[in-house]
Amino acid sequence: MIRYMSADRNKGPILSSLKKLINPFCGKMLEISSGTGQHVSFFASNFPYIEFQPTEFDLSLLESINAYTNDVNLSNVLPAKFLDVSTEPNQWLDGELIENKYDYVLNVNMMHISEWKCTEGLFKGSFHVLTTNGKLFTYGPYADNGVITPQSNVNFNLSLMSRNSDWGLRDITKQLVPIASKYSFKLTEIIEMPSNNKLLVWSKSNLLVNY
Repeated sequence: MIRYMSADRNKGPILSSLKKLINPFCGKMLEISSGTGQHVSFFASNFPYIEFQPTEFDLSLLESINAYTNDVNLSNVLPAKFLDVSTEPNQWLDGELIENKYDYVLNVNMMHISEWKCTEGLFKGSFHVLTTNGKLFTYGPYADNGVITPQSNVNFNLSLMSRNSDWGLRDITKQLVPIASKYSFKLTEIIEMPSNNKLLVWSKSNLLVNY
């Protein structure tokens, strides 16, 4: 199993917020970009009545995801699947996507280390997979209205862009709210998290009006 200290540090605060946002007694959650599997195994242990579907673009991580969930013998986590969030929704989950199946979509620390097409694909695909009034949760560092704070995030953003010009902190007001609206999502809550991160709560409306 692969282990990242950052995932161990942020899984507790994310869980605390999720406990206030989701129904713990039923539902299905699709995790996009599950990474090593540290998050999904921890969350699923705390939400035994929610079914989790982990996914990952990096095929080398699928084994780690399954190892984490198998290590704690979780019956509410399905085997990890490959998912390229930038593809059309009908290609998600090996082409076996069931529309309106999930109550929640969770995406942690992906937007700033992926191309913009992945961010748009996240909203587009989430509209199709989520139930009416379903919620998309995105976590990570963000800019807002052209401003990045504190200086450590400014430095982090510059570092990301030096490595890949398509990477960088996404702007909540200028970038994310407009693209979310295109796919009928509304930003309903911004939760401040440790280490200058945020958990954004996006609520799906009934109709896709700007497809």
